[in-house]
Amino acid sequence: MTETDTAIAVPPSPDNVRWLESPETLDTWLDKLGPREPLALDTEFERVSTFYPIPGLVQLGGNGEFWLVEPEVAEASRLFREVLADPNRPKLLYAMSEDLELFRHWLGVVPAGVLDLQIGAALAGAGFSVGYARLVETLFGETLDKSATRSDWLARPLSPEQQRYAVDDIRFLWPLYQWVQKQLQARNLEPAFEEESRRFADQGEDSADAQLHYLKLRGGWTLSREKQGVLQALVAWREGECQHLDRPRGRVLNDGLLIAVADRLPSTAVELKDVQGVPGGFVRRYGETILSLIANAREQDHSDLELIPGPLTRDQQATYRQVKKHVRKVAEDFDIPIEILAPRKRLEKVVKDGCLAGDPFFEGWRLQLLTPARNDIEELLKQ
Repeated sequence: MTETDTAIAVPPSPDNVRWLESPETLDTWLDKLGPREPLALDTEFERVSTFYPIPGLVQLGGNGEFWLVEPEVAEASRLFREVLADPNRPKLLYAMSEDLELFRHWLGVVPAGVLDLQIGAALAGAGFSVGYARLVETLFGETLDKSATRSDWLARPLSPEQQRYAVDDIRFLWPLYQWVQKQLQARNLEPAFEEESRRFADQGEDSADAQLHYLKLRGGWTLSREKQGVLQALVAWREGECQHLDRPRGRVLNDGLLIAVADRLPSTAVELKDVQGVPGGFVRRYGETILSLIANAREQDHSDLELIPGPLTRDQQATYRQVKKHVRKVAEDFDIPIEILAPRKRLEKVVKDGCLAGDPFFEGWRLQLLTPARNDIEELLKQ
């Protein structure tokens, strides 16, 4: 990894932590930012016993200033939602998936123009899924105090340590962005950074579709098409119930038991209770609903149902290993983690489909990088 250029200035830790204490002051500050001034953004939240994250704090940075904002202030701000949804205003985040989920549920906003600097750092040669504190120390030589990471962000008042921690979580985003941009310019990968951040954000939005969540239960691939249709209905119901109760999925029924129920196809409460591991309390509370869902799902036409991907066959595994050698060579040549260039699930799909061309994931910047190896890969896939 290339060390930071001395020309990249790191803002000093402020003498005093400052708060934007009203929606009006937050609006005024946002309004003063230049129209395309990048906004450093982070959140703190709690999510131990709930389905949805509970906002605890919002951190904002711009024009060399750093601010903390109470959730109720951000929620009441006239401009905050607009800025989040503005595709022309870059929002700088680090490992942004849970932040985006928070904004979608809490504020009803689908953020646009977001740039995940963890992805940018990976494309810049920093490695795959490098932690924020580690990258800051490597690039800027500052060691962050992470003792407040697991503290209670809903309790008030926040301790001085929590407030300093919160400011540090945004203080390095702008210099990190400068470093990433410099490295990507040299690699001609600036469009890849924006494309990957946008794809990642869209992927998070798609994952909220309850009707598609069954595809995440990889262990269900052995079920027949009919039973996968039942599993789809059961999983979609659980998503709705967990959202209604605001409880984690496992507090209603875990993935393994949903698969077991779909496999057994019980038609009576006794049969449902006989599925090993299903609690009696679950049967008493939800038995009629589950049995009705199963019966209705079995009557549906599942001919167009997308099936849960199964593992590769032995021959496909051999092809996968050969294809991966070519892809790994490209990843090493460009110093990009193979997990970014060609994640395992994406590469497995290519092997199953028997063709790289036409896969939208391997278009754009990926296709450009893979071009020298493309003919060899396509030959392997045809075998």
